[in-house]
Amino acid sequence: MGSALSRISDEALITVDNLVDRAGDLLRPTMRFGVTGLSRAGKTVFITALVHNLMHGGRLPLFKAQQSGRIAAAYLEPQPDDGVPRFQYEDHVRALVDDRLWPQSTRAISELRLTIEYESASAWNRLLSSGKLSIDIVDYPGEWLLDLPLLQQDFAAFSRMAVGLARSPARVDLSRQWLDTAANIDVRAAADETHARGISGLFAEYLRNCRSDERALSTLPPGRFLMPGDLEGSPALTFSPLPDLPEGSAPSGSLWAMMERRYEAYKSLVVKPFFREHFARLDRQIILIDALQAMNAGPEAVQDLERALVDILSCFRPGRGNFLTSLISRRIDRVLIGATKADHLHQESHDRLEEVVRRLVNRATQQAGYARADIEVIALAAVRATRETTAKHGRDTLPLIVGTPMKGEKIDGKTFNGNTDKRIFPGDLPEDADSFFQQLGTQSATLPHLNFVRFRPPRLERTAEGVTLSLPHIRLDRAFEFLFGDWLA
Repeated sequence: MGSALSRISDEALITVDNLVDRAGDLLRPTMRFGVTGLSRAGKTVFITALVHNLMHGGRLPLFKAQQSGRIAAAYLEPQPDDGVPRFQYEDHVRALVDDRLWPQSTRAISELRLTIEYESASAWNRLLSSGKLSIDIVDYPGEWLLDLPLLQQDFAAFSRMAVGLARSPARVDLSRQWLDTAANIDVRAAADETHARGISGLFAEYLRNCRSDERALSTLPPGRFLMPGDLEGSPALTFSPLPDLPEGSAPSGSLWAMMERRYEAYKSLVVKPFFREHFARLDRQIILIDALQAMNAGPEAVQDLERALVDILSCFRPGRGNFLTSLISRRIDRVLIGATKADHLHQESHDRLEEVVRRLVNRATQQAGYARADIEVIALAAVRATRETTAKHGRDTLPLIVGTPMKGEKIDGKTFNGNTDKRIFPGDLPEDADSFFQQLGTQSATLPHLNFVRFRPPRLERTAEGVTLSLPHIRLDRAFEFLFGDWLA
């Protein structure tokens, strides 16, 4: 009964929030645009490049509103939510342009309002529209999105899911200490804070190790264990799933009951507010993934990425609403999956990367039972750090990329100093996506090896007057057209 009342209360609050939002939209059309990404996928760079290209008239040939000259201006305005930290665009641009350093990842929610003044392509729309669109960019960690399925799971189901993953071949060496410790605890014994802190600490350490570059695993809820913020040390973050729970209910006052209560507190204090106050108010969404890192880490990482996509796509409130239904319930009607770091490959592999990720997404949508919302997949680089060239190797012509590897990066035992441009053969993705997935499902699967090097941001061109040109990119214009083009038509 309590759970049902809680759901009704949550839906009522979401309805009120949307009514307030829509009332404001009558005065100024506003789109709420969610940007998230799995670990190190580059969402901070994406938002920075999005704003920089629109404000500086970037080269966006496939973004129709820009290419046709209908965008008169784009500028930042104060965001509407005073209780949400501002996305520090200016600091991130300075890091990219002046220091040639990638900006620090944001580890909490932030927001930015970009307003575009434009002329509609339709004479009728020009009569009815103000010719001004505000895009409220809501930046949040992908780990928070992966927490949303927990709302549908009780503690026993969560424990079965978490322990099942921990026992998988890709994780068992990382989870052994936590699993062994948890298996030796009497869950029916009296609750003990020392035991609770110890087992939750081992569980959090296991999750952090899963996220390392060598493993590049993606399905890692609860997300706040990886970025606790001001909740660090709180009871809501001091719990752990328990292996092989017996049938029945947790005895009152037991460790089992403590873990169950804290898990429910985590959902109430962390997951539900994020869903209600932010996620349920979005119109459009981009999800950035680093598929190349997963491929380099091996088949298990690719399969885990697919599992994460299943969980992600199960979260959305998809579909198209009419005017009346949209007043009380927003619907995310377009979702873009962005396969980032396409500049780490030669252009002949960009379409191959896109096809591999598209197949991953198609498989995930089938498992998630996801339908109705439009989904697009684009291989992109929000900031292009390399350029392309070729080199003769015997009778063959090798496709190469040229960029400045970051200090400390290595290939074949050679360490780069961070100041010198290098020509690198990045490796090839398979031409046939079918063969990639057929091999992925075999026990002896070996994925194509990529010479994966992190590059510094590019040196930006400047005009004779010293004006910095817009950040170079790969397929950012295609992303803009899919996400915003119809709103600016």
